[in-house]
Amino acid sequence: MRLHTLPELLLLTLTFAKIGALTFGGGYAMLPLLTREVVEKRAWLTADEFADCVGIAQVTPGIIAVNMATFVGYKRRGTPGGIAATLGVMLPSVIIITVLASLLRGYSDVPAVGHAFAGIRAVVVALIAKTVFSMRKSALSDVAAFIIFAAVLAASLLLDLPPAVIALAAVAFGILRGALRKRAK
Repeated sequence: MRLHTLPELLLLTLTFAKIGALTFGGGYAMLPLLTREVVEKRAWLTADEFADCVGIAQVTPGIIAVNMATFVGYKRRGTPGGIAATLGVMLPSVIIITVLASLLRGYSDVPAVGHAFAGIRAVVVALIAKTVFSMRKSALSDVAAFIIFAAVLAASLLLDLPPAVIALAAVAFGILRGALRKRAK
């Protein structure tokens, strides 16, 4: 590893540590802050690359935030970048969860604690909705993409299929659509 890459590896670690420390509710709740940091502020990904990254992170095993961090870090600085970003996004959660678990162990039956978690859940739903709304322009760029969206939404609401199966079906449809477009030209 070259010494000139150390500052960027540190920046990757600190950026993803900030994301990991400032978002609650899992990977989807991190998407607004990820968008702001990775696309808008640092331009490490374009909006289209970000939407693709979310899709890839969702259909690969593991936690979406960790998958996103690994992908962005790898894109920036290869394997060392992937490791740096992944450690950055994970460390705050490990530390915070360890501290909270030790503090809340004796207070789980206190009504105020339950009410606090209910408020956090509501915030997470709002953050996810904001991210979905902001991604609509790049994700629903044409009629075929909207049809895929509608089909996946219907399948996820009406069928008891694992999300990976639905996502892989959408991937297959996208590949078929691309092949048909290529043949038509």
